[in-house]
Amino acid sequence: MMAIFMAAVEGTIVATAMPTIVAELGGFELFSWVFTAYFLAQAVTTPIYGRLADLFGRKRVFFAGSCVFLIGSTACGLTASMLPLITFRTLQGLGAGAIQSIATTIIGDIYTPAERARLQGWLSSVWGFAAVIGPVLGGFIVEHLHWAYVFWINLPIGIAAIAILALFLHERLTPRRHHIDYAGSILLMVGVGAVMLVVVQADALAPIIITLLLAAGTLALILLVVNERRSREPIVPFALLGHRIIAAGNLGGLAIGALLTCVVGFLPTYVQGAMGEPPTTTGIVIAVLSVAWALASIVAGRLMVKTSYRLTGALGALALIGGCALLIALDQSTSLAFVNSGGTLIGIGMGFCNTTFLVAVQTSVGWSERGAATSSVLFMRTIGQALGASIAGAILNFNLARTVPSAGETLNQLLEPGRRASLDPQTIDRLSHAIASALHQVYVIAGVLGALTLALVALLPAGASPTRSEKPSGPS
Repeated sequence: MMAIFMAAVEGTIVATAMPTIVAELGGFELFSWVFTAYFLAQAVTTPIYGRLADLFGRKRVFFAGSCVFLIGSTACGLTASMLPLITFRTLQGLGAGAIQSIATTIIGDIYTPAERARLQGWLSSVWGFAAVIGPVLGGFIVEHLHWAYVFWINLPIGIAAIAILALFLHERLTPRRHHIDYAGSILLMVGVGAVMLVVVQADALAPIIITLLLAAGTLALILLVVNERRSREPIVPFALLGHRIIAAGNLGGLAIGALLTCVVGFLPTYVQGAMGEPPTTTGIVIAVLSVAWALASIVAGRLMVKTSYRLTGALGALALIGGCALLIALDQSTSLAFVNSGGTLIGIGMGFCNTTFLVAVQTSVGWSERGAATSSVLFMRTIGQALGASIAGAILNFNLARTVPSAGETLNQLLEPGRRASLDPQTIDRLSHAIASALHQVYVIAGVLGALTLALVALLPAGASPTRSEKPSGPS
């Protein structure tokens, strides 16, 4: 719970502080990279950490990843421009791949499937607590202290998480020689990294560079498949993806991850840039969404035990669609109550869908594959978050470049309450309208992703639930 709290606080505080960070460091055109670099690095390492945890135990792999994450967090607060910040966010992501996946896997290890469904709800309540504390604290920090503390707050939390697991998690591992799939790890990072770089930077790369990156990424992924079939202990066990529940869970994680970033990553920009609200109010909006997510996860855990994965997931997908519909209807004069209503529905949908996909996948495998299966869902969700950030960022930048060209520094001023007051009303109105129009299109994309999530939920077997699809947990 401490580990997940660390990941949750990091996400909510940074999202709240980003408009202020951009206003001070500049580089509005790199806005999405602060999220994308983190998610991309997290994505390419999550399955590696998960598989290593299956081979060498949860504790030592968690400790290694957490230390990298904390070093990156420290460095982020010391940066003076956007490019170093993105670099150290990448380092954060390289460590973050271990945190949530291994913490979630540990829950799968020590509880039965029925208990696991309920405990995932309680774990999500940690996100709710972080959602209340994180955004409000983030707003307080950027208004009264310095934005660097939104990264440094991870340090005591991370140290506490490491200490608690070191003291109280006792693993009984059978010593044996392992084959570490170094080739698979490298091919995975190169393949996914090259393709994702093209996705997020296509508008800034020369055609020949795009071609070379796509060719290199595709070749690496093909070689990865060949290598994994031959490896004694593959870093990415593709055989798992032939399982219907795992396939549905992975694709569902991809869809809700992209939707989540389209909403959470850019809703603060709408509230602060288009509506002119202060950072503290922005934090409250994100907190409402996250609390709804936490409470819905608790309900979802109990509901799926009594009904099925499919019904629980379908209710969540419908909530996602409804929330996106409300966000699409936003305009600059919309009340905060309306914004919070849309955010609440999104939170409910995320709580139901995320818990459903995760518990369904964990329950369908035994101990020796649980780390890989759990990390595969989180991997796909992180890939979705990176895709969502890149797509939403591209839409935002393209529309702003088309409607308000050469307005980069003025946009930075618009996002900072103190500097916003120095702009004339006509400029504020023109820029606010441009941001609102661009983000309207982002929320349309989010609505499409909500509909896709509903279709993927339908792939889950009818009647399957934590008490009707239990697998042996295997030796520890």
